[in-house]
Amino acid sequence: MTPKHHGMLEIHIAVLLFGLAGLFGKLLALPALVIVFGRTLFASLTLGAILFCSSIPLRTESRQDLAVLILLGALLAVHWTTFFHAIQISTVAVGLLSFSTFPLFVTFMEPFFFKEKLRLFDILFAGSVLLGLVLVVPSFDFQNNITQGACWGTISGLTFAVLSVLNRKYVSTYLPMVIVCYQNLIATVILLPFLISKDWHLRPADFAWLAILGIFCTALAHVLFIRSLVHIKAQLASMIACLEPLYGIIFALVLFGEVPALRTILGGGIILGTIILATIKRNSSRV
Repeated sequence: MTPKHHGMLEIHIAVLLFGLAGLFGKLLALPALVIVFGRTLFASLTLGAILFCSSIPLRTESRQDLAVLILLGALLAVHWTTFFHAIQISTVAVGLLSFSTFPLFVTFMEPFFFKEKLRLFDILFAGSVLLGLVLVVPSFDFQNNITQGACWGTISGLTFAVLSVLNRKYVSTYLPMVIVCYQNLIATVILLPFLISKDWHLRPADFAWLAILGIFCTALAHVLFIRSLVHIKAQLASMIACLEPLYGIIFALVLFGEVPALRTILGGGIILGTIILATIKRNSSRV
C-alpha cells in the first residue's frame, strides 16, 4: 500500500467514525449533557495517554493561551451538547445536515478575524447553504420537532464555526492533537458541575457505549484524521470530510430505519454539494 493510499484509508475511517458519533444520540437513552461528558472524558484520557507516551508536552506558552484553550473547551461542550440534543429531538439526518451549515458562519467570520476580503462567491455560497437549510426545515412552526432539531443543529454549527476560526489562530503554535486534548479535558471539567445535581444512572452497557464514543469516534478519529494529512492534501481531506453526514445518515437508515424526507434529501444535497464546490474553489484560488 502506497503512502497516499494509506492516508486515504486513514481519513475515510476517521470520517466514518465521526459520522457514527451522531448515532449515539439515538442509541443512548441519556441526556445530551451526560453523553457529551462521557465522550470528552474518554477522549481526553485517551489523547492524554497518547501524548504522554509520545513525550509531547501539554504545557501552554502563556496564561493567555490557556485562557483561550479554556474558551475553546467551553465552546466544544456547547457544540456537542446542542448537536446531540438536535439528533435526540429530531433525526440523525436533520442533526447532521443542520450542523453541516457551519461553513456558512465561517465564511462571514474569517474576514472579521483575519482581515480577509469577502468575495461575491462567498456571498453566493452562503445563500446556497441557507437555501439548503430552508429545505431541510419542514416548516417554521417551532412546535415541530424537526424544526426544533434543525435550530439546535444550526446552533451547533455556529459554535463549531467559532471553534474552527479560533483553532486556526492557534494551530500554528500548538500541535492539533494537543489542542484537541485540551478542549476535551476542559469540556469535561466544565460539564461536571451541571451533572452533579442531575438524577441520572449509567448502566454497564451505557458505560461501554460512551467509552466507544470517546475512544474510537473521537480520540482515534482525530488521530487518524491528523495522520492522514501527512500523505494527502488538505483540499482532498476537506472534501472527504463532507461525507460525514452521508455516512451518518446511511448508518441511521440501516440501524434505526430512519428514512430522510424528500425535502431533507434535497436540502442536504444542496448543502453538501455547495460545500464541496466551495472547497474546490477556495483551494484552487490559493494555488
